[in-house]
Amino acid sequence: MTGPARPRRNGRSDQYGLLASIAEEAGVSAATVSKVVHRRRDVSPATRARVEALLREHGFVRAWEDDARRARQILVVLRDLAGPYTLEVVRGIVESAAEAGIHTTVGTTGRRSISTWLEESVALGALGVVFVISALADLDQRRILDQRLPVVLVDPLNAPSAGIPSVGVTNWHGATTAVQHLIDLGHRRIGMLAGRSSSQAGGARLHGYRAALAEAGIPYDPALVRSTDFDHGEALRAARAVLDRAQRPTALFAASDVQALGAMEAARQLGIAVPTRLSVVSFDDTLVAAMAAPPLSAVRQPFRELGQEATRVLLHLADGRPPAVTRRELATELILRMSTAPPWSEPDTSA
Repeated sequence: MTGPARPRRNGRSDQYGLLASIAEEAGVSAATVSKVVHRRRDVSPATRARVEALLREHGFVRAWEDDARRARQILVVLRDLAGPYTLEVVRGIVESAAEAGIHTTVGTTGRRSISTWLEESVALGALGVVFVISALADLDQRRILDQRLPVVLVDPLNAPSAGIPSVGVTNWHGATTAVQHLIDLGHRRIGMLAGRSSSQAGGARLHGYRAALAEAGIPYDPALVRSTDFDHGEALRAARAVLDRAQRPTALFAASDVQALGAMEAARQLGIAVPTRLSVVSFDDTLVAAMAAPPLSAVRQPFRELGQEATRVLLHLADGRPPAVTRRELATELILRMSTAPPWSEPDTSA
């Protein structure tokens, strides 16, 4: 005769308390159930199958299996999933984690704060959290350091406290390389669509732009520079303001592919041909760069390597091994396509 169904128990101590009940229900000794739990071989196949079925029915999870499942998970948290940059960085993290047998949970800070995600990480027993393009409040940074939470930042918006590792690229050097390419082509009036001043990466790219101009003896003209978010609509409006003027630039350096696409659309609306009348070079080289019309010359970020490095550092932190340096920058590379050319020269009609 079967009694009322027993409620499932999920706590580890409660699970051990199930063994006597399962032994009684299976008609075997508690020792036999213990042998099945510990996968001993001296149990008949029929008895093993009966006990395993009851273990599953009651929701019993072997302690070491529960620990392994909880330990093989990381959280990846972004501001949003809208831009190609974040999607490609996350893809690098997910692929790298999968190669190590780690499950990845992806979320955003749109409806859950960073502090909530930190609490979630602890509650889930996750290895740690990778935050992509996020700004950490002082309270969150103190908690990470005080509780030694494994956290890695990818392109943080603000400089993190010492002891919180971050991964990025050589933003300053990449920007100088892009602007130097335009200078080598013969451009002297070079504008820029910069990122927000609050962005660490955006600020470094603006400084690189200014350094390249200074090295070439070209005066910095603030009228040719606009700061926007890494947003197509904002960049389009900013580019129109820079291009719709008598002394417009002959070239633009955009701090992201999305901003470059906004600039190219602004040029199209104003009847300015790219690259004949306006050269455009961007930073990122996401998938959209090669699909632009014309294809974008761009400073390439090593997205997969960024994901691999962030995952590697996080796993080391989870193992109690702090990184040798807290800031790791990966090299960028200038990829030349069809959006840049020497500046336009008006044909000589005096003859």
